[in-house]
Amino acid sequence: MRFFALLFVAMLMPVSGQAEELDLELVLLADATGSIDDAEIRFQRQGYAAALTHPQVLEAITGSLTGRIALTYVEWGDEFSQDVVVPWTVIDGAESAGHFAKALLAAPRKAYGYNAIGSALSKAQALIEENDITGLRRVIDFSADSANNWNGLPIETARAAALDARITINGLAILCREQECSGRPNAYDLEAAFAERIVGGPGSFVITVDGRDSFAEAVRKKLILEIAWPPAHPGEPGEKTPEQSAQIRAK
Repeated sequence: MRFFALLFVAMLMPVSGQAEELDLELVLLADATGSIDDAEIRFQRQGYAAALTHPQVLEAITGSLTGRIALTYVEWGDEFSQDVVVPWTVIDGAESAGHFAKALLAAPRKAYGYNAIGSALSKAQALIEENDITGLRRVIDFSADSANNWNGLPIETARAAALDARITINGLAILCREQECSGRPNAYDLEAAFAERIVGGPGSFVITVDGRDSFAEAVRKKLILEIAWPPAHPGEPGEKTPEQSAQIRAK
């Protein structure tokens, strides 16, 4: 009996070197290209910090299957400029979310340059695949005010690689941040470009933010959807093709 009791206890003990399992691995991939000045960088970070520490987001995290997610915040610019502002952090409640938010607001800006969306997506995929975490879902949360790619890896190449790795890509299409702005690009529909060229995977979606007051709300809604969304696998209910990605507007 003693042998079986010891065996049972051993089965409950964590295995050294085993990947940590939780609900979600989420890369927050934020625009820091040349069109974004330092005031807008601060504004973006404040919006994410406020959203992450919001009671509704915390409730979504603690109410998930394991009650924990892993999160990292990355700012992207050109093909040589992707800065991990806050490294992978396990968020399991208000305290860990608060530490993440504080680190996010304190870090200096390091990413600059012309749009390299494909390179940014590739960096996010590498961060997911090279960590020591096993998430039930793996998501890249991409935000930008443009769908143009001026250098680096082609978007279609990076997107296909992420989808092949069973990583979902969601989008935050930003029409305005802090300053007054004219809104949508003249040459194309930003949300449609995101849906067609960037987002994809099970349950993928695009949320639009078109002003200062809606930024934090849009980020909060997106985080809740990403955290609370049930895992989906090919052929199961709830899976969407890129063409079927939900268009959710936060105005």
